Amino acid sequence: MVEALGWIGSILFSLAALSQAVSSWKQGHSDGLTWGLLILWFLGEIMTALYVALTSVSIPLLANYLINFSFLLVIIKFKMWPRSDNVNSHS
Repeated sequence: MVEALGWIGSILFSLAALSQAVSSWKQGHSDGLTWGLLILWFLGEIMTALYVALTSVSIPLLANYLINFSFLLVIIKFKMWPRSDNVNSHS
């Protein structure tokens, strides 16, 4: 039961960034997000994933951080290199 709660919580937490990653992908930019948020989020993901990997065997938590990190990379990619063909092109 406890393991199931861990998996469910980790899946829900890791999917929290999915809608923003999809939005950034579709729009071709991540203009609405500040660099402060993205940098702190990025560093938090890295530090916490390292902590979980080095101190516990919590696969649900590690999966959460790895999935969330991949969504974050999509968001940062479109923040740094917006598509030039997007409708609301902002340089």
